[in-house]
This record gives sequence, C-alpha cells and structure tokens, in this order.
Amino acid sequence: MKLATLKDGSRDGQLVVVSRDLATAHYATGIASRLQQALDDWNFIAPQLQDLYDTLNHGKPRHAFPFDAAQCLAPLPRAYAWASGMAYLSHIERLAQAAGTEPPSHLKSRPLLAQNHSAGFSGPQAPLSAAHAAQGLDFGAQLAVISGDIPAGSPPAQALEGIRLLLLANDCTLRTPQPLEQAHGYGLLQSKPATAFAPVAVTTDELGEAWERGRLSLALQTSWNGRKVGQTDAAAGMQFHFGQLLAHLAATRPVRAGTVLGAGPVSHADAAQGYHAIAEKRALEQIADGQSLTGYLQPGDTVRIEMKGRDGQSVFGAITQEVLADAS
Repeated sequence: MKLATLKDGSRDGQLVVVSRDLATAHYATGIASRLQQALDDWNFIAPQLQDLYDTLNHGKPRHAFPFDAAQCLAPLPRAYAWASGMAYLSHIERLAQAAGTEPPSHLKSRPLLAQNHSAGFSGPQAPLSAAHAAQGLDFGAQLAVISGDIPAGSPPAQALEGIRLLLLANDCTLRTPQPLEQAHGYGLLQSKPATAFAPVAVTTDELGEAWERGRLSLALQTSWNGRKVGQTDAAAGMQFHFGQLLAHLAATRPVRAGTVLGAGPVSHADAAQGYHAIAEKRALEQIADGQSLTGYLQPGDTVRIEMKGRDGQSVFGAITQEVLADAS
C-alpha cells in the first residue's frame, strides 16, 4: 500500500491512503490519524489500511479526493531516530580518492552509519535555503526505510523483516562546514540541514520482484535545473542491504518503530550512470583532471528526484525543490 501525510496545520499532519497510481487519496480517519500511530500498532492497523487501499484502487470510495503532492508533509514528518549510511562503495571510494585519502579499511565488511537530525523533516516541495547555498549546498538522492520494533542484536534477516515502509529522500549536505566537523571526529551536525522526502511511503509488497533481499532494483532519476544528471539502478552498487544496515543500527540497542534509516547517495561503479550528489561529480572531475569545475547549488536552482516502477509509474512521487532566498 501507499501512504502519505497531508498538511493540516499540525506538526504531524493527517495520514491518508494513496492509490497505486498516485491519483486519488482517502483520509485514514477512524483507523489512524498519524503515521506514527500506525507504526506503533502495525499488526493491528496495517490490515485496516490495506483494506482501504484495496477499495481505493478497485472501488469508488465516497470520500476519495484527488491526491496533491504539494499539500504533503514528509510521510513521517518527525521521527524518533534518523540514521544515514553510506552503502554505496563507489561513492565513498571516489570521494576518498579525490581527497587523496584512503577509504576506511572495513569499507566492505562494516557499514558506515551516523545519527542525524530527526525532529523535523521537509516535505517533497519544501524550498531549499539560499543562505545554505553559500555553504556548499549539495543534494543527496537516496532510498530510506521506516522500521518497526527491532530487538537489539538482531541478525540481518530478522532486521529485514522489521521494515515497514520505503521512502525516497533528498539528504542535503553543506560541504563547506562538513570537513571541519569531520576533523573533530564526532559526527556531523551543522553540515546537515533538514532532509526532504517524496510524498508517498510504500510497503515492500507494492514493489514486486524489484524488491529482493533488502535492495530495490529500480532506476533512481535525479535532475538538476531540468537536466538529468543521474539514472542509476539503486540495487546494483549497494554493498550493504537494508537488513544489514538495520542490524548494524540495532547491534547494541533496540530500534524502535518509527526509526528512519537512509542508505546514502545512490552510486554505481559505472560513472556513465551519473551521480546523485554533486560531491561525487566533483570527485570524478578531480580524479580525471586534477580540479573540480562543477559548483554546488545556487539560488534559483531546482532539484528533482524520482523513481519509476517497471510499469513506468512513479513509485513514491517526486521530490521537487528550488533554492529560494526566503526559505528557512
């Protein structure tokens, strides 16, 4: 099924069920008013949401209405935890090579994860701040999951069963303060503005054969100022699947329902498939020519991120953001 959260003036918005083609929606009132409510009691509430979803797709519910992504918050507007990883080796290796450093020795055996700001996510059409553009504002197109409860010490197979929903994200980074924070060795804080999410969260059964062993084998499309800069199979270059990432997160503590985990900017060893973070494009330039000519996002720039299924339909809806002077 597909779920979204509409703006209603509150921080958590109103949960709606969205049709498979993203054309219509129906309030989940009477089942669950917020997505976190459904996540907290998933085994009881999810089947009811599924029934409404089936009716929306195959019937004509009296109170269905046209779905408008512009009226959406992030599917989960705020979360108990938000962890971001780097599951794509080519992305890490290129950035390290361009910087003249060695990637971590455990790159292929141990996931890289960091905790990020989770108190408020951005919706799919939230503007990006022009003030951030002065700090090397970079997009970061990636997939993410929302988990249910996962016990501490769960192996990857068990952790994989804890996935409730998949998301599409733009996890931006401010590249100017980033190396200063990394030099302190204590994680990123000021260099991570709010993450934006596509309007719709999707259960794994909606993805069919494209979802296999914790990876989603569909092409991620990223466009910058209307020009496609990346179209990359999201599964092919993913070293660690989502079950492994969640198991790493749960190694010494339980993961609670409503935790969001991202896999990092999608990347592929074949550079012809493009890039989903400007930093990777700049790294490729540095490696090839000894200098980076591509700049970061500027006021007036637009970013569009989307993933389409094998039927050609948008899976999550699109993230469309513009860098604006009055964005906060």
